[in-house]
Amino acid sequence: MAILPILRYPDPRLRVKAQPVARVDAAVRRLLDDMLETMYEAPGVGLAAPQVNVPRRLIVIDVSKERNDPLFLVNPEILEREGSIRLEEGCLSVPGIYEPVERAERIRFRALDREGRPYEREAQGLLAVCVQHEVDHLDGRLFVDYLSELKRQRIRKKMEKLRLRTL
Repeated sequence: MAILPILRYPDPRLRVKAQPVARVDAAVRRLLDDMLETMYEAPGVGLAAPQVNVPRRLIVIDVSKERNDPLFLVNPEILEREGSIRLEEGCLSVPGIYEPVERAERIRFRALDREGRPYEREAQGLLAVCVQHEVDHLDGRLFVDYLSELKRQRIRKKMEKLRLRTL
């Protein structure tokens, strides 16, 4: 397994809409494993393939305290959204920034697992928010898009300064 570089906002590659995965094969499973290792190392609770510059519809999530309950979502689709919850969100592509975002409190989604088997699952609370956040990444959307224009500009400037310091 390998730690992959994570793209940082406002990198335009984060805005590319991810393409469906045609077949879950050894290369896809290896990428999912690398994404999981990258997410744990960062540390985070979710990571979408576009964040590691792979425009494919792949997500890894683990919201467990023990970090031992990974969830793999290949070609995920959110089928139902219900209720509303406002939680503070952060993002591995926007490090150090946390802002409250309103999302559905409960969702039902469909995906393929790490072996390519289809499944459906309901989620609520943090897991529901995480799935919605990561599916947004697949569609080229970031949590900062839910914020005011002023906040987005401030975050963009902060991230650009951070990038310049690391060059």
